[in-house]
Amino acid sequence: MTKDRFGNEFAPGLSYARGDILSSTADDLAKLRAAWEHIRAREAKGEDTVNASGLERCMSVEPGEERLLDDELAAALLTDELRDLGLRMFGGDGDRHDIMMTNRLTAGLLIAADVVVPEGSHVVGFSPTYSHPAVQRAVKHARATFTDLTDIRDVEAALKADPKPGALFLTRLAVSYQILDEADLRRAADIAHGRGIPVIVDDAGGARVGPACFGQPRTLELPVTVACTGLDKYGTLGPRLGLIGGEASVIAAMRARAYEMGIEARAMLFPQVVRSLKYYSDEKVRDLVACTMTVRDAVVDTLGADRVHVTPVTAQLKAEDILEMAMARSGVNEAPCVPYEATAALAMLLLRDYGILTVHFAGIPPGTSALMLKFISPQVLDAVGGADAFAQAIDASIGKLGGIIGDKDALARLLKGAEASVPRVAAE
Repeated sequence: MTKDRFGNEFAPGLSYARGDILSSTADDLAKLRAAWEHIRAREAKGEDTVNASGLERCMSVEPGEERLLDDELAAALLTDELRDLGLRMFGGDGDRHDIMMTNRLTAGLLIAADVVVPEGSHVVGFSPTYSHPAVQRAVKHARATFTDLTDIRDVEAALKADPKPGALFLTRLAVSYQILDEADLRRAADIAHGRGIPVIVDDAGGARVGPACFGQPRTLELPVTVACTGLDKYGTLGPRLGLIGGEASVIAAMRARAYEMGIEARAMLFPQVVRSLKYYSDEKVRDLVACTMTVRDAVVDTLGADRVHVTPVTAQLKAEDILEMAMARSGVNEAPCVPYEATAALAMLLLRDYGILTVHFAGIPPGTSALMLKFISPQVLDAVGGADAFAQAIDASIGKLGGIIGDKDALARLLKGAEASVPRVAAE
């Protein structure tokens, strides 16, 4: 699919259309600065902002560990422990596998492609719906071409083709939060491995959600070359770093390249990484999902089941539905913006008026146009006021969006603050 249901063409490398207001990554950054203004305003009034993104991106140390906030000292004292804990999370074998850290998951994907993907080759992507834009950018940076597939039969044909692909990029848990069937996951990895095709896994959330919620194998228990996950996701404590595991020789090459490019993780962050991995458990992931499902039920009761897209671990408001609901409440008949901009506006209203920070602001540019409700902790839900209060805030914000949806200038001011501008079409 290359169009939304309003007929807008998807932007290159994204699963949604760009509009006049949020037309580029630079505009997304302007939107983020506008969000920061609201956070500052709330803080100035003594009002908290609640991180309901499902991500942990903070940094803290336990008493007595302050001395480890030093690159050289932390690297010397914690690297071996971090390696052991990382291999445990990935299900790795210490005799064959190794671990490295990058400053973000995206950086890990980039370096993996640079090291593993042959220049000029063709890469096959396999995911439940579509590969994250960061995967596609990584393949492009490696000067290779990319075909994204979702059907195991098509993947089998592509992997068995002559000439063979330069790599297989697997996504177990897509950004849409559908998950690959375990049989398909194993089949794709086995075929690639049997043909000598390297396998890179974008296992951002799947590295934990797959085993914890679906009983699937840990990533390095599969015949893969490199596995990449994020430490701000689902049962971990942050910070926002990339944990990369894989064949020891490949990890050694990736580590060298990461240091050359300056995208390795700072060792002074290792104390939090070690703590995060040490206290991780699959049960934490299942508890987060259970809490999220209470929010799902409240939002379904408020907006209707036809307006809430449910996966086994998330609830989502699709961008097209958000735009349609806002238009219905305003009486506007023609879409005045693209669906992605409607989602961004809803997220901004939730932040401005209720102090609820959603995952929409976490990715620049976001990997999806939907408003995601995922991996919400009981503590976050209590801070919001409970599941019903969360649902009522969403409903009221959609109503406020309806009040401005027909005014493009007002929409631009909401989304970009002082940097707002909308291109004008010259009169004939």
